[in-house]
Amino acid sequence: MKRALGPALKILALRMPALAIPALAIPVLLFGSTIRAADAPVVVTSIKPIHSLVSAIMQGVGEPKLIVDGAASPHTYNLKPSNARALQDAKVIFWVGPGLEAFLEKPLQALGRDASTAELDNAPGLVKLPFREGGAFEPHDNAPEHEHDHAEADHDHDAFDTHLWLDPMNAKAMAAMITTTLVAADPANALTYQGNAKALNDRLDALDAEIKGIVAPVKGKPFIVFHDAYQYFEHRYGIRVAGSITVSPETIPGAERVSEIRHKVGELGATCVFAEPQFEPRLVNVVIEGTRAKSGVLDPEAATLKAGPDLYFTLMRGIADSMKDCLSST
Repeated sequence: MKRALGPALKILALRMPALAIPALAIPVLLFGSTIRAADAPVVVTSIKPIHSLVSAIMQGVGEPKLIVDGAASPHTYNLKPSNARALQDAKVIFWVGPGLEAFLEKPLQALGRDASTAELDNAPGLVKLPFREGGAFEPHDNAPEHEHDHAEADHDHDAFDTHLWLDPMNAKAMAAMITTTLVAADPANALTYQGNAKALNDRLDALDAEIKGIVAPVKGKPFIVFHDAYQYFEHRYGIRVAGSITVSPETIPGAERVSEIRHKVGELGATCVFAEPQFEPRLVNVVIEGTRAKSGVLDPEAATLKAGPDLYFTLMRGIADSMKDCLSST
């Protein structure tokens, strides 16, 4: 039977030219998958707001990987084996810096040695604000926006508030560093990165103007936040955060701090106290119990939002809308 197949196969081979696939299609079949795989470098990002900015700049080239996904917080995150593999495979890694993602500092040294690592808290042009002590803030704890030094601050990571992305102008500064890093790592796609960065800058300018309009009616109304993550938003838009329940969400405030904040709420009269979705809401309920204050939710790290290029815009509008909705009703 096998010997009989030989002549048949020879006859079929002689007839193949009439059925041949066009020559131009052969390279696509042979090499198409290789070309697609080589299109984009492996890019890893730390948190959702940074992932969103990187995703917007990489559109049409590839999609970055995200470490702190779902409702997790960088303040309390533990690295997973899948995260470690992503860092090991990465060509480019973006993070804010050890002041925010302390859990990444040692893994980056061990696993990300072959990658270009961009620490975005070093981006030129960032506005950096010092940490506040928490508790009840004084009305003049911070200077107006125009008095800030826009030069790069001291690189002591304990010297400034690391929630830098909550000012769209800081997002623009970080986007510029992201673009430069991607172009250097992947010059073949430089024009796409640069075009996307220009479109992102235009969207950030429009977002900035939109948020100014949203919060304008409630600019003078003070409120309390769960932890002091909102200085950049506060300064950009002239709103007034009167205090925070805790300086850092890893630290549970003592009875004295809670009592101080309760006193501040009573002193202010009707106001809002904002919780965050990742953290225990009972503290907020304790603070507002027996007062006329209302509670709301702010999500500075996008815990409840789906990752992607539009997340940053949804995040910032969500903060503005939550502030307006709660403060308008007081």
